[in-house]
Amino acid sequence: MEIELKLLLAQQDVSRLRAHPLLAQSTQGEPQLLRMHDIYVDTPDLQLCRHQAGLRVRQVDGRWVQTLKAGGTVSGGLHSRHEWEGEVPGPQPDLAALDSVIGRKQPIRALLRQDAIRDALRPVFTTRMERTVWQLRTPQGDEIECVLDQGVIESGADGADGAARSVPVSEIELELKQGQASSLFDVALALLQDVPLQLGHMSKAERGYRLAASHPLQAVKAQPLRLDDGMTVQQAFIAICGNCLEQVSGNQGGVAGGEDVESVHQMRVGLRRLRSALGMFKSLLVLPDALKGELEWLGGALGEARDWDVLAGNTLAQLDGEAATDAAALAEAAHAQARIKHELAAQAVISARYTACMLGLQRWLQARAWRDSCSARQLRRLDARVSPFARATLRKDQRRLMQRGKRLLHATPQQRHRVRIAAKKTRYATEFFASLFAGRAVHPYVGRLSALQDELGWLNDVQVADRLLQELPEVPAGQTGQTDQSAQDRLRLHAAFVRGYLAARAQAQGSDGRMHKAWRRFKAVRLPA
Repeated sequence: MEIELKLLLAQQDVSRLRAHPLLAQSTQGEPQLLRMHDIYVDTPDLQLCRHQAGLRVRQVDGRWVQTLKAGGTVSGGLHSRHEWEGEVPGPQPDLAALDSVIGRKQPIRALLRQDAIRDALRPVFTTRMERTVWQLRTPQGDEIECVLDQGVIESGADGADGAARSVPVSEIELELKQGQASSLFDVALALLQDVPLQLGHMSKAERGYRLAASHPLQAVKAQPLRLDDGMTVQQAFIAICGNCLEQVSGNQGGVAGGEDVESVHQMRVGLRRLRSALGMFKSLLVLPDALKGELEWLGGALGEARDWDVLAGNTLAQLDGEAATDAAALAEAAHAQARIKHELAAQAVISARYTACMLGLQRWLQARAWRDSCSARQLRRLDARVSPFARATLRKDQRRLMQRGKRLLHATPQQRHRVRIAAKKTRYATEFFASLFAGRAVHPYVGRLSALQDELGWLNDVQVADRLLQELPEVPAGQTGQTDQSAQDRLRLHAAFVRGYLAARAQAQGSDGRMHKAWRRFKAVRLPA
């Protein structure tokens, strides 16, 4: 299993990296300089890529080496993948040689044995890199290979415009050769003190495939999480946090682009899931206050963009009748505010502060740093099987939700908000532990929780809309698309009317039976424990 951390840096910062004291102090021997030419092969319909695999043949120092990477995960910049490699005579892959070294249970082995796949393999894209390699040894004795790659990824396949495509590469790879994975983050954080770095979520293969297929970045939703009944509580916690961080880091590129609404939403969901998981395990371990504060900072940057997105693209878009004209005028101004908040979110995600936050979280997870401050009882519970903990957690969440929902029909907006938060935490917990229980029990429970959330969610959107509509007329005219004071005054009138309209509609919806029905249907479903 290959374990590496990928970091991106600007070309103008390469000299600062080369001069970094850590490289001078920790390098064993002289740095190695290589020129590499990689040819990535796949079928015309990219079957290897569809199965999350990459096959390349690399020319380096007159030798040809083939490498197959498949499976694994990417979490907070940490890449863990299965890797098989060996020398070949020339630029063509040798599938028979690969077949002899791939484990029998690996799905990629069966795929490569198919005649249709073997016969259809062809070059899809190439990379040309100048590589500098430092072999590092940390004071703790960990061995890390630090690689600086500079070059280009090229695809000869014609795009829609009939031209070949290319993209520059300037990145660092820290690969663990021996020792603890947490040492990768120690090195990265040390480099970050002097060199602006960003987490690299995509491998060169992924970037090459995206280039060849002309695929835009897409928002990344939470992936199914598979927990094993034999796992300890601590192992489950690490797996859950890793799953959340995959969703957060997977949307980094979309948020950094400054315009993708869904990427902001999914990154925020991933962050909320992470914070919910941390709360779920808080009786056993506690995130350091410094990291907790950084998560709150990131959540705030994403939350502001998401709130304006929902107002402009959802809440106001649903209004019709006499409110439609007022809503249309407000939506234009709200979209302008959303664009500003998206730019601020993008700046947050490409900042060194964000990189340090993600690296710090991963280092904390990899080092199991919480164990140093745990009591003997907490350590025993962490090392116990996860299933009893999961059942107890779901029962506790169920009781909390039932208690808060007792007077839901006549609740105040603040009380409904507390019910919504409890429902969300209960759903996240159920989804985290779903693989430990029978699907026939989990699916109805989560489905009815989601239906309850939908009813409560719209009412919460109205509360948020009321706050934002009060702020909107006070925003400087240039930031709302308005050109003069009279336009700003009209905006204020539109906002006052729509606030009243939404309040009346929310009051009607709160008493029209749909929320009550969703609550009764949830109470009737059985807890999957």
